[in-house]
Amino acid sequence: MGKLCSQGCCGWAELGREQSSSEGTPWECCRDGCLTAGLLLGQQGQSCARAVVAGDVLPLNGVLGTQLPGDTPLVGARPVLSPLWEQDRWLEPMGSLWMLKAVGSWLSLLLGWDTVSRGCWHSSAPQLLRDGDGDRPCSDGPFFPIHPAPNSKFCPTAAASKLEISMPAVVEVEIGGTARIECNFYIPENASYTYIDWFYMDRSNRQVRLYHVTASGVLEDDTDYKGRLSLEEGKALSISSVTVQDARTFMCQVGAGSYGMGESSTELRVYKVPKTPEIEPSSGGISVRSNEVPEIAKCLSRNSFPPPNITWHKNGEQLHPKENEVMMQSTLTRESSGLYTVSSVLYAPVTREDRHSRYHCTVHYWLRGQQHALESQEVKLNIFYSTKHLKMQVVSSSALVKEGDNVTLVCEADGNPPPVFSFFKKNLDEWQDLSSPESDGGVLNLHDVNKSSSGTYRCQSLDLDDLSQKEEDVDLVVNYIEGVRVKMEPSSNLREGDDVKLSCDAHSPVALNYQWSDGKGEKVGEGNQLVLRNLTFETSKTFSCKVMAPSVPGLEQSKQVFVTVEGKPRIVAISSPLYVRQDEVVNLTCKAIAFPRPTVQWSINGTAHEYMDNQHIASNLTVRVSHDLLQAGAKCRVSNTLGVSEKHIQLVDQKSTAESQGVIIVAIIVAILVVAVLGAVIYFLHKKGKIPCGRAGKQDITKPEARKDKIVVEVKSDKLSEEAGLLQGANGEKRAAADQSEKYIDLRN
Repeated sequence: MGKLCSQGCCGWAELGREQSSSEGTPWECCRDGCLTAGLLLGQQGQSCARAVVAGDVLPLNGVLGTQLPGDTPLVGARPVLSPLWEQDRWLEPMGSLWMLKAVGSWLSLLLGWDTVSRGCWHSSAPQLLRDGDGDRPCSDGPFFPIHPAPNSKFCPTAAASKLEISMPAVVEVEIGGTARIECNFYIPENASYTYIDWFYMDRSNRQVRLYHVTASGVLEDDTDYKGRLSLEEGKALSISSVTVQDARTFMCQVGAGSYGMGESSTELRVYKVPKTPEIEPSSGGISVRSNEVPEIAKCLSRNSFPPPNITWHKNGEQLHPKENEVMMQSTLTRESSGLYTVSSVLYAPVTREDRHSRYHCTVHYWLRGQQHALESQEVKLNIFYSTKHLKMQVVSSSALVKEGDNVTLVCEADGNPPPVFSFFKKNLDEWQDLSSPESDGGVLNLHDVNKSSSGTYRCQSLDLDDLSQKEEDVDLVVNYIEGVRVKMEPSSNLREGDDVKLSCDAHSPVALNYQWSDGKGEKVGEGNQLVLRNLTFETSKTFSCKVMAPSVPGLEQSKQVFVTVEGKPRIVAISSPLYVRQDEVVNLTCKAIAFPRPTVQWSINGTAHEYMDNQHIASNLTVRVSHDLLQAGAKCRVSNTLGVSEKHIQLVDQKSTAESQGVIIVAIIVAILVVAVLGAVIYFLHKKGKIPCGRAGKQDITKPEARKDKIVVEVKSDKLSEEAGLLQGANGEKRAAADQSEKYIDLRN
């Protein structure tokens, strides 16, 4: 059995068996609250802290330097601060693992406690764990036993003998919010308090009273806090609309008559989360040749309390000050509102590789014992450096440049800012300057290039930062076709029936193909020669030779040749015979083809109109029909230097043909009527069933025993009559439809 100071025996053996791995562990405590825990920890020593009493409030903030939110009661309802913590820090006894394990839920029934919980503490991860949670269960290590609450049936003589007051060491609240400060106290023998006074410490470290509370009432003193203070249930102090000036110490003083007077204090900390930091890179540009450490960027954080810290980062890694290399200058400004504005300027050397680097700043601030951070956006710098590599290339719409193309010469440098560019073309042993205001950007445009555009071009760059120069050459090859000509043999005096040979030739640095087409654009041959045989007037007058370079798509040229065939006229169209009436005005037409151009003459007088269509000539003669013209007709005569052609036009009187035309019309009408009547008769006989046809009936002529003079026709009906069920017989009687489905007609007689 263990002992609790001089107050008598308590039931520690039972609790020891419940809470420890070794039965009968002796627990001893003294009046000063020191606990002997050597046997439990496996080593000798004492920790200057009294045993935890059931119902104690165990503050979680500040354990081993790490703040956890709030104050968490483990067991019971009586809030008494345990001295296991001093100045928010764990008085770590000789051991790295401490486990606090409460009695099971069965104990709540015996003790009458409202709350029973089980938990443990681990010094490397100071957080309250439930049984079975975390990496280790609570039973795997040493623990602090939770003693029975004073005056319980386990230890009825263990009551405290003096006034105890407990307050949270620190209360944090955001500016503009409401702060609540509790004052928990215990008076022995359930005695009542005499008074409760609330104070705050001013800048001169003097106490200024806020409230005086007695059994008869509450007195609020006239202070700057008036209007923002209130006392909540349990005599907790509430401060609304917290400002920066409220960051001070508040005290609670309790008088308990013969038990004396006690007091405790709470530090009220206020905070304001800063706004997202703003970053501004250095304006202009930064040269890698700078003799001084250049300014990289500025970072600004506004409206924070307390003042935050600013750190700088490059490509995600934090930068640290380095003498004569990396420097950070910070400025702290307190605004009229009491909030802080912090700015920082980063100075660091840059290299060519920093053209891809990204910089950002981070604002670090504390909130409820934990550090938080806000990051700015990332920025890139405009770094100035000279050109290391120069590249020149030919840009064209096609892979191979051909005459007529537009070509662009592009010069690119990897310096920043871009250097000044100049272009030259080599002519023999000299360089011709092609630079213009438009080419300063490293682009030279050549329009409608030709054979003479071929050659060597040079791009020259000049860096203004260090006046260094670089050069790069490129060869431009323009593919072309020139000297296209077509030769005709024989070259003149071609007659109908003759043959002619056309030859095509051209010059180019690449292989060529030839293709021939006629005046209509239709292909008539390939190769550099075309032979036309048996020429006629209808032979195309124009032939074209297209010269193409297969290796250079789109490179082609064409040349035309005119083939002229001479001969005497040939009449190709005439309006004969022509049906007319006497005294009627008619047009007589005569069309011929010939070269050289022929003339047209008529054997009668009239008004003539001529027009040419290619090598065709057409003449229209307007005349009035007379009796003599009807008898003799007209003659068209076409002639040129090579011969004459004539043709006669016969005129036929329409009156003499009117009767014959009438007879023909009557005959046609009669024929149509006869066909119509015959069709009607056949249809009528078919409907009466006199003529078997189609699939309504069939003739059986395949039976071998039937004679030629005995013909039997079999008629089968597929459906009933349109009149429905019964059919009328020949003698007037009605027959069933089933009797009519199959009939045999004897046609022998």
